[in-house]
Amino acid sequence: MHGSMPKGHPHEVPGMKGGHGHGHPGGHPGGHGGGPDKSGGRKWLPKLIAWELTRSCNLDCIHCRAAARFGPYPNELTTEECFKFLDDVASFSNPIMIMTGGEPMLRDDIWDIAKYGTKLGLRMVMAPCGFLVTEETARKMIESGIQRVSFSIDGATAESHDNFRRVPGAFASVMTAIENVKKVGLPFQVNTTITRHNLAELPKILELVISLGAVAHHPFLLVPTGRGAQLKDQEISPEEYEKSLSWFYEMRDRVPLQFKPTCAPHYYRIFRQKEREKGVTVTPETHGLDAMSKGCMGGQSFAFVSNTGKVQICGFLDVECGDIRKEPFHVVWDNSKVFQEMRAWDDYNGRCGYCEFRKVCGGCRARAFAFTGDYMDEEPFCTYQPSDAAKKAHAERHGEKV
Repeated sequence: MHGSMPKGHPHEVPGMKGGHGHGHPGGHPGGHGGGPDKSGGRKWLPKLIAWELTRSCNLDCIHCRAAARFGPYPNELTTEECFKFLDDVASFSNPIMIMTGGEPMLRDDIWDIAKYGTKLGLRMVMAPCGFLVTEETARKMIESGIQRVSFSIDGATAESHDNFRRVPGAFASVMTAIENVKKVGLPFQVNTTITRHNLAELPKILELVISLGAVAHHPFLLVPTGRGAQLKDQEISPEEYEKSLSWFYEMRDRVPLQFKPTCAPHYYRIFRQKEREKGVTVTPETHGLDAMSKGCMGGQSFAFVSNTGKVQICGFLDVECGDIRKEPFHVVWDNSKVFQEMRAWDDYNGRCGYCEFRKVCGGCRARAFAFTGDYMDEEPFCTYQPSDAAKKAHAERHGEKV
C-alpha cells in the first residue's frame, strides 16, 4: 500500500497495507458477526491478514517496506494458489483480507481473487496506490465485493505528498481516485506515514482527510524497514512520539471518523493512562472496540503473506515464519515458533516483558528488530518506565532475583 500501512504493513483495516505504507482498509478487526465457529478451539485466530498479492508497483515511495519497483517479479502466487490460500483461511477463521502490494491492481486476476474471497464470506478490502482507480475500476471493486479501500496521503499539499512519494502527480492521482470511489459509494480510509517530513502537518492532513469524507484516518509511525531503513534520520524522537500519541488521544472524540494510530503500540498504554486520569477504567462495556484493541497484533491476530507465499507476523518484521507453498497457512498460524513467541508477552526482553501494559501494548517487534537484531527486545521508542512492583512481579514469575 502506498500510503499505506506502509507497504506491506499494517495493521488496521484498510488498512495496513500489506505493503508499503498503506494502511489496512477494512474497518475494525473486532466485528465480524455471527456464523459457525470454525476455530477448532483455537485461542488465537487471525482477524487481519495483509496479503501482498504482487510486489510490482508504479510508485517509488521513499519509505516502502517492499522496496517495490514496476516489476514483473518472478514466482508470484498463481491464481489457483491464491484460491487455495483463501480456502484454507476461510476453513478456520474469518479475517479481513487486505489485498495490498506493490499495486494489487497490476494483477490481471485481482477481481477474480476478490470475488473468490467474497464468495467464501471473507471481508475483502484493498490498498491501491491511486493511479489506476478510475470510475470503471471502482465499479469493478464494488462488483467483486471489495468493502473498503485505503489511500495514502502523506502531506497536506501536493508538493509535500509528492516529495515524499517521489512521484510527480501522486497527490492529484489520489484525489481523483477518492472522487471515483465516492461516485460508486465505496467507503475509503486514509493512511498517513508519519516522519519528521510531515509531523508538523498532521493537523492539516487530518482536516483534509475529514473534508474528503473518509470513514477513518490511520496514521502510521514509520518502521525503518525496506527503503524505510534509509529513513532512520526521519524517525521522530521517542519524546515526539509520546507527544504525538497524546495528541491522537485528544483528537479521537473530536473528529467525525475513526482516528487511531497504527504501528504505535504504546498508544494503548497512553489511552488507558489518560482515561485513568479522568477516573475512568477502560472496559469493553465502556469503550467498546477501543478496549479490545491491542498495540502490536503481529502473530496474535494479524499476519502478513508475501507475493511468493512467505508468512510473517507483519510486513515490517522481515523474519520468515512459514511458506504457504510448503504447508497450509493454518499450520503456520498454529505452529510457527515466531508466532508462538509473539503470544508470550511475559517472555519479552527488558521493559516490554514486565510492563503493566504489556498485554495491551507489546511494543513494536519490528522496530526492536530493526534497532537491535532481536525481535524480542524492548520497544526502543517508548519512554515509559514500568513500576518497581511490575518489575518485581516479573522477576518472581521467572524465579529471578530482583
